[in-house]
Amino acid sequence: MQSISQSSLPPGFSLCPSLKPPHKTLTFHQIAVLIITFLAYASFHASRKPPSIVKSVLGPTTSNSSLAVSNSSSLDAGWAPFNGTEGTQRLGELDLAFLSAYAVGMYFAGHAGDRINLRLFLVFGMVGSGVLTVVFGLGYWLDIHWLAFFVGVQILCGLFQSIGWPCVVAVVGNWSGKSKRGLIMGVWTSHTSVGNIVGSVLASAVLEFGWGWSFVLPGFLIILVAVLVFLFLVVSPEEMGYELPGKEIEMNENTNGVEPAEKGESEETVLLGTEDSVSSTAIGFLEAWRLPGVAPFAFCLFFSKLVAYTFLYWLPFYIRHTAVAGVHLSHKTAGILSTVFDIGGVLGGIVAGFVSDQIEARAVTSVMFLLLSIPALILYRVYGSISMATNIALMFISGSLVNGPYALITTAVAADLGTQDTIKGNSRALATVTAIIDGTGSVGAALGPLLAGYISTRGWNSVFFMLIVSISFAALFLIRLAKNEIEEKLYGRTLVPQQSTASN
Repeated sequence: MQSISQSSLPPGFSLCPSLKPPHKTLTFHQIAVLIITFLAYASFHASRKPPSIVKSVLGPTTSNSSLAVSNSSSLDAGWAPFNGTEGTQRLGELDLAFLSAYAVGMYFAGHAGDRINLRLFLVFGMVGSGVLTVVFGLGYWLDIHWLAFFVGVQILCGLFQSIGWPCVVAVVGNWSGKSKRGLIMGVWTSHTSVGNIVGSVLASAVLEFGWGWSFVLPGFLIILVAVLVFLFLVVSPEEMGYELPGKEIEMNENTNGVEPAEKGESEETVLLGTEDSVSSTAIGFLEAWRLPGVAPFAFCLFFSKLVAYTFLYWLPFYIRHTAVAGVHLSHKTAGILSTVFDIGGVLGGIVAGFVSDQIEARAVTSVMFLLLSIPALILYRVYGSISMATNIALMFISGSLVNGPYALITTAVAADLGTQDTIKGNSRALATVTAIIDGTGSVGAALGPLLAGYISTRGWNSVFFMLIVSISFAALFLIRLAKNEIEEKLYGRTLVPQQSTASN
């Protein structure tokens, strides 16, 4: 065990000396990192959820008489400039402003995350996100109806939010290896769905007091969690003075078509695994794009995230404006009911990670989930309005299948690709690779809600058709890698993707 650098430790360890080695073990600190990063990114998503909850309040009122009679209130008056005849388009443009900035910021955040202190960078992103979320909510009390104000706040908030994902994945990657990575990452990545659930419940619970509160509470929540991160998040085991035994840096045998690591390498891991022979030189952006498997999974995530974020931003609005058993639900009920999709997403992420570990094939698992989600969405659209029980069951299944590959690609797959043997143990490549994959996915995430805002004026069947087409494209991008994985299983040979994959 190496000596501990006191200056590199978070300030919370000075307040609680008993947290330092040898009082606490390596396993304790690995679990602590998982919990802190889980809470951090859950709070990011909780603060990202309010726009979807307040859409039905800000947007144009429906002409459906049953909705107007059964749920008439001041909340149904809308909020200029979103309550006009083109209100859904304006709401879609608001989503585009946030998600476009998020996608652009993701590439730069990942690049910067490989070069600066991840803990301070993460705290900076969290505090900025919280402040801007609160500022958006202040528009309610300040009676602001200027579209440029809301768009500007969302652009800035998207930039700050983009800092979160590359940072938390890089930190977890510093402490982790390949042992059961899919399952552990599947459980850990449920922070996305948990954050959505918390954000939905918070925003819906206070919506009746004014939509501004739906932003203020999640905004303060992420700032509070940022304090916890600042005080206690340890970026890497080296900061604690640990000499880590045999961290696996190679790809899983037959994962994504990359050659297995040499048999002589140690496979002993502590909890998640550990890493040695690490290079400290950050990888180049274009070099990361050319890594085997990065481009196919990045473009798959483009379409997967398009679908997932369309549900994230429009599902409460859809539920509010679609009768269930002949009854239109209130704003609050629609917001809370939409959490069923995210609850399904928790299960989907865990199952996808477990299955991919068992069959040792990330691409095959992703394609399987994507193809099954097509009939699930069709059934939800056709039969979801029959009864509340049917709606909940089909929404849960849809959430599991849609979020399964999304969760797998953004965590275990990104970690696999960012620590593969091709880059010879360069751990600082992880944030860059993660940012490329999730950044490309975020471009799709920006496009999906925007298209939904425009297409929904022609009917929700058109929106669901767009989602199904997107899922089909997502599966197509992984067909080659899935084929390689299957052939490796059947014939015991690994096919290495060519560099031209990046242009597919």
